[in-house]
Amino acid sequence: MTSAQVINPATEQVVTTIEAADQAATDAAIARAQRALTSWRQVAPGDRARLLRRFAEAVDADLERLAGLEVTNAGHTIGNARWEAGNVRDVLHYSAGMPERLLGNQIPVVGGVDITFHEPLGVVGVIVPWNFPMPIAAWGFGPALAAGNTVVLKPAELTPLTAIRLAELALDAGLPEHVFQVVTGKGSVVGQRFVTHPAVRKVVFTGSTEVGKQIMAGCAEQVKRVTLELGGKSANIVFADADLEKAAATAPYAVFDNAGQDCCARSRILVQRSVFDRFLELLEPAVQGVRVGDPADAATEMGPLISAAHRDRVAGFLEPSTKVAFTGSRPDGPGFWFAPTVVLPASPADRILTEEVFGPVVAVLPFDDEADAIRLANDTEYGLSGSLWTSDVGRALRVSRAVEAGNLSVNSHSSVRYWTPFGGFKQSGLGRELGPDAARAFTETKNVFIATD
Repeated sequence: MTSAQVINPATEQVVTTIEAADQAATDAAIARAQRALTSWRQVAPGDRARLLRRFAEAVDADLERLAGLEVTNAGHTIGNARWEAGNVRDVLHYSAGMPERLLGNQIPVVGGVDITFHEPLGVVGVIVPWNFPMPIAAWGFGPALAAGNTVVLKPAELTPLTAIRLAELALDAGLPEHVFQVVTGKGSVVGQRFVTHPAVRKVVFTGSTEVGKQIMAGCAEQVKRVTLELGGKSANIVFADADLEKAAATAPYAVFDNAGQDCCARSRILVQRSVFDRFLELLEPAVQGVRVGDPADAATEMGPLISAAHRDRVAGFLEPSTKVAFTGSRPDGPGFWFAPTVVLPASPADRILTEEVFGPVVAVLPFDDEADAIRLANDTEYGLSGSLWTSDVGRALRVSRAVEAGNLSVNSHSSVRYWTPFGGFKQSGLGRELGPDAARAFTETKNVFIATD
């Protein structure tokens, strides 16, 4: 095995060193998961549910420690990190209601009885990104465990600390050994082995569309199940009849939360031309009011970017010709800081409008009417999230149906809840996570006919 340093993005200091598994270590973990599957899938639904509730309670008791790890490891603000740890707890509690509700059907037939079962897939490999290490991990392992699968989870190389702690809490809560394992290492080694190992029956991946395509192609070799949550270039559509003050005041937090490192970030703001100038006037003080600084300070609203390399990538989107309308603040000194930035693209073909920046940069452009807004919103290969602001209920419904995205909010920016489905259209992904049917995504439907004649 080799090792990798974990860096605090707010201070640039080394936090710890983590072992990086090689293929042999990954294979060993998968083999352990496969052996554990036999007994785990036979655990009574009520007992499996009870263990998941205990896991949730262990997370809740450890919430401050988990949040502190995320502040240190990922540069998340302490407020966000507490919410994220709480989301893991809530997803586990919600998942604990699934084992006893994986209901099959009795289908009318002639000459017998026909029934269906939802059987667990087997070993599930979950590959987690660095932007939201805790919640996205739980969105995969919670329902997968509930359905009777065993899970091997690979955290991002940059942010492994909370995943390691969650695996410890699972054991403390009484989950059988090897039912839920965390293997740290490179995506090209550990993640790729999830794709190629025949015992892994499903891969759950959240990350870039480019890597997602490679995983999907690799899984096709074994007709392996996949869930992919990929990139986004979401639109925030503001109509002239909207509450402009509220729309402008909330817009920064729809894109600058987590320093813009969010696949759901509303990184394109489309504003009806008749109120475009007024909206920009209202947006400027809202952007400049975003508190950027020490993520451990409860008053901080935006922390640093994850790494120096990522900061350079984000900065690369601001070319000499880019028209910057205004910016917010950023601290001086160590840390991978980037000021909230608002740009005015020259045309809809600008790179800033077509590619996912994954940083605190938002493009604002005008539209003429409802049809123009829909055209611009859909003029992207992505389709993950989005918002629209209007006081016209009919328009809200028409535009919501017309925008090609999996998760939309009207007069708000909240579109991810653990009890509602989450996923993307087009190249933003494949499949759905969360919601009442989450566990079924980790099962095969088996049909059984029993003759009675």
